[in-house]
Amino acid sequence: MNKHCMRKLTAWICMFLTLAGIATVAKAGESYLSPSALVADNQTKTLYIAQATAKQVAVFDIAAGKVTRTYSLPGKPSGLALAADRSRLYVTCASTKGRVHVVNPRTGRVSYTLPAGHTPMAPVLSSNGKILYVCNRFDNNVSVIDLASRKELTRIPVQREPVAAALGPNGRFLFVANHLPISPANIGLIAATVSVINTETKKVVTTIELPNGSTALQGICISPDGRYAYATHILARYTVPTTQLERGWMNTNALSIIDVGKKELIDTVLLDDVDDGAANPWAVGCTSDGKYICVTHAGTDELCIIDAPAMMNKIRKYHADQRNAQNRTIGQGDYGSYGSSSTPSSNIPNELSFLYGIRQRIKLCGKGPRALAIVGSSVYVAEYFTDSITKVDINKTTGTKTTALALGSTPKMSIRRRGEMLFHDASLCFQSWQSCASCHPGGARVDALNWDLLNDGIGNPKNTKSLLLSHRTPPAMLTGVRKNAEMAVRAGFRHILFAVRPEQETVSIDKYLKSLRPVPSPYLVNGRLSASARRGRRIFSKARCASCHKGALHTDLRQYNLGIGDGLDKDREFDTPTLVEIWRTAPYLYDGRAVTIEEVLTKYNPDDEHGQTSSLSDKEITDLANFVLSQ
Repeated sequence: MNKHCMRKLTAWICMFLTLAGIATVAKAGESYLSPSALVADNQTKTLYIAQATAKQVAVFDIAAGKVTRTYSLPGKPSGLALAADRSRLYVTCASTKGRVHVVNPRTGRVSYTLPAGHTPMAPVLSSNGKILYVCNRFDNNVSVIDLASRKELTRIPVQREPVAAALGPNGRFLFVANHLPISPANIGLIAATVSVINTETKKVVTTIELPNGSTALQGICISPDGRYAYATHILARYTVPTTQLERGWMNTNALSIIDVGKKELIDTVLLDDVDDGAANPWAVGCTSDGKYICVTHAGTDELCIIDAPAMMNKIRKYHADQRNAQNRTIGQGDYGSYGSSSTPSSNIPNELSFLYGIRQRIKLCGKGPRALAIVGSSVYVAEYFTDSITKVDINKTTGTKTTALALGSTPKMSIRRRGEMLFHDASLCFQSWQSCASCHPGGARVDALNWDLLNDGIGNPKNTKSLLLSHRTPPAMLTGVRKNAEMAVRAGFRHILFAVRPEQETVSIDKYLKSLRPVPSPYLVNGRLSASARRGRRIFSKARCASCHKGALHTDLRQYNLGIGDGLDKDREFDTPTLVEIWRTAPYLYDGRAVTIEEVLTKYNPDDEHGQTSSLSDKEITDLANFVLSQ
């Protein structure tokens, strides 16, 4: 039996023991817990667990191995931070008008709330405990909150969807992981970034670009010695046609290493094996002695444990060998290169065996691992879909040991919930390289990349579409090559995951996708159109945008040749997209050439085929864009 099969067998055994021996099945309709964030109190050996669906924080006694209390919250908790003196627990709750709830850990009561932005998450306390930094995901900024005055001092703009942050040594710099790239999708280098904020000046001092194809950043942490930052992300091979999956032909899964002092990328290592992907890396953390880096894999239900000193020594040796090899250089910025712009000659991001012998892949007992917390030599991993935790004990002498820990009774999984789990499950894919969520992260939305899928020929890449409302806006795909979303889901399994799955699985995914609801736009003011957007609504009709983008979903469900096609797509008709949640789906047009809606209306609409906008003033263009982005 090969290692891939062995891991799968171990997973099923572990899952069976969890569900049969620990968890009890509750009545149908009972809400799920969905653990999504963890923070550890190392002194009292307590875990605080944000349970998103249940809208509560659970208190887990490590010694007893069980939940002892739960604290109810007014919203879905998305992140946790614990004061150094353990007197306050800061809980971000995801909502349009975000809040940080300050909880007394002893009583479980919310003492007071602090202001934040749209969908706050990943709270980080300053070194002296006086400032709280909060990532406002859909405002694309970071809140700086003074805890003494309980006031927000400022919001620092970053790039796109900040989802995680870590404070460097002495608290001088905050490293922020931006979930998605912000560039056009039809250029030679497309990558998500890490923003570095000077906490004294409260400004971004540099933006670190990750290797070409980096997207879906999820986690970031600082090594205990303060020398390195580690960021988890997908490294997409978007420059080649999607004809196969072997050797990570579409998506590989990566850890980028940043020099904290120099504030630059050192290199990027792949977390996969040659014939076995480690899909969708999520959270990352280090043991207190700095010996190990731990990464959760949401797609393959694993914990990756890397020997940190061995990895850094191997990277340094590799770079030294590269400098000494005059004939081994790759031109900076070459299209199709997956090295970084700061280390153009490195081939490490293409080495699937680079971590061989210095990394373990541990199969977890539950499904959907997200956050992790490290207490001594034990790693606790929150498992979103099975309302559970796996405890992984790291012992260099006796080897790792996993223990399944239930967080409560497990309700019967609905068809929709099962579909959501399957959407994120890379075991459905050939060699586990990716899941549906790899190209549609963030709740079945976009990865901001162009892909050359084979459903409409080869050599004509298309931008990834959000799957929100896909079942209500047929046909599917940008050129309408699938009659409806049901056909597209099944074709996706055959031609993108390279697998044939039972019909009940695709039915479940259909149910999940149909259940998706739009997130209110950050361009709204108190849930309503701004004055600018109200003016833009009138211009929307005046410019004849409403002739195609009509009705509640702002689409007539038809296809048009607007003269925007290029290359093999010249003279092709494209589907009229819904404008609902369009603020979230940049870049725009079929090949992602437009970064902003303003560019769609002006730069890429010279002949007024895409709305009669050439006679509009700059102010009118701004108002029109604000209306569109408010949908």
